[in-house]
Amino acid sequence: MHDGPAPDSRFPGLRRRGFLAAGAATGLGALALPGCTGPAASDDAAGGRPRRGGTLRAAFAGGGADETLDPHRANLFADVARAKALFDKLADFGADLSARPRLAASWEPNAGLDRWTVRLRKAAFHHGEPVTARDVLYSYRRIADPRQAFRAKASLEPLDLSASRAVDERTVEFVLKRPTAEFPNLLAAFGAYVVPDGTKDFTAPVGSGPFRFVSFTPGRSAVFKRHEDYWDGPPHLEQLEFLVANEESARLNALLGGQVEYAHELTPTTARAHEGKGQIEIVRLRNSTMQSFAMKTDRPPFDDRRVREAFFLLADRQELVAGALSGAGEIGNDLFGKGYEYYADGLPQRHPDPDRARHLLKRAGADGLHVTLDTSAVAAGFTESAAVFRDQAARAGVRVKVAMGSKDSYWQDTLDSGTLCCYRSGAMPLESHFSQRLLSASTTNATQWRHKDFDALYRQAQSTRNTEDRAAVYARMQRRLHAEGGFLVWGFADWILGTARTVQGVDRRAPANTLDWARFDTVWLT
Repeated sequence: MHDGPAPDSRFPGLRRRGFLAAGAATGLGALALPGCTGPAASDDAAGGRPRRGGTLRAAFAGGGADETLDPHRANLFADVARAKALFDKLADFGADLSARPRLAASWEPNAGLDRWTVRLRKAAFHHGEPVTARDVLYSYRRIADPRQAFRAKASLEPLDLSASRAVDERTVEFVLKRPTAEFPNLLAAFGAYVVPDGTKDFTAPVGSGPFRFVSFTPGRSAVFKRHEDYWDGPPHLEQLEFLVANEESARLNALLGGQVEYAHELTPTTARAHEGKGQIEIVRLRNSTMQSFAMKTDRPPFDDRRVREAFFLLADRQELVAGALSGAGEIGNDLFGKGYEYYADGLPQRHPDPDRARHLLKRAGADGLHVTLDTSAVAAGFTESAAVFRDQAARAGVRVKVAMGSKDSYWQDTLDSGTLCCYRSGAMPLESHFSQRLLSASTTNATQWRHKDFDALYRQAQSTRNTEDRAAVYARMQRRLHAEGGFLVWGFADWILGTARTVQGVDRRAPANTLDWARFDTVWLT
């Protein structure tokens, strides 16, 4: 592991503005709702009506020269923000993590929950062609390609896409491999964007989203302009520019200096220093980001569940929240989704117990254990949490070596390599977390958790019509993860954004990964 490349002339988009990027950088019946037009509170928050025009520049941490505008490959927050500006999904998640219609005008199941009819709203791509059932089926079949590892692949697994068909231009009949009660979540899955039929080249992408493509330089910038014929109404902004700044200090300084109007992912320390001071606006999305350590369960030492249990007991979660998040969050209990539907909040809260941890390690033949904890400055709190946990582990005789990884490649490096790493997640329904990260076929399985019986429980939950019965299956799955899973979930952090005082319409409730997070078609400049 190594630090990202030193700043150099590869970042002209940031240099010309006076700063420099560091590093390359769920009901079952028929549903029909009107298109969302942005946060209802936006006008009140601004104290006036939206204003048309202007360019908003948004600074995000990026992924280096390998960045892409292929929406099916979107993994980083910057990828998703760009993708949702250019493309649409059939549905997306509201602030409450329920699926809300987007390109889909309605969805309706048959009595057996194994066929769902989706009717599309009237929408057009940027080149003027209508969005049709053929485009939807092509997009989903591309995502499901067994030769690829697209993000939404595991979420779409319940679909039998060979049997699914276009009933007419704006109606899709989805055939499922088994009854699926939470079908709408599939449509809203992370990365399940609709692209024009036959699209393979995304160097100048055509989507149906609120902005049209102008230019893109991976690791540097992307420029989009308003799509006047957007089905949900044209954006207020004339132009949107994404800039890459991997260091939080670079994003903050750009915002303070007026080189950008929106800075994604600021630290709690920054928020405390600037909140209420009048120079910039701080937006806190409360407890919206899971913070954890991911243990690889398929290799030593974490292939022994006693070692994993010991690590659960090494963590002082209050100390981690205080030290790594400056108190801006809540403690976790080794499970994703605190406060979301189906979350197992009845399980006993874990507390640090170094003596018990030492006993378990001795039984596993791992007393005096040495492990490497991979971390990076790629995300707020990562390096701080690694240092805090290193000291906590030492209390039970465990030596943790902290290894700093590249900000450009950290997420890919740690997906399959190493044994222990810092990890985080934005919001998504519990079943999406399971399908994308914890099934044998999941493409982002950071803990390498692969158990056929766990997969079977997931399929059982998906096929269970009754909500209470489905909740009971999810509870069984969570009890197992709490006892022997690979995610040591120590906290849930506030997601912190910074904006210029001229920016209005930014939603203050939407967790990361949801519809109204990083949604720039509803934002305007005063």
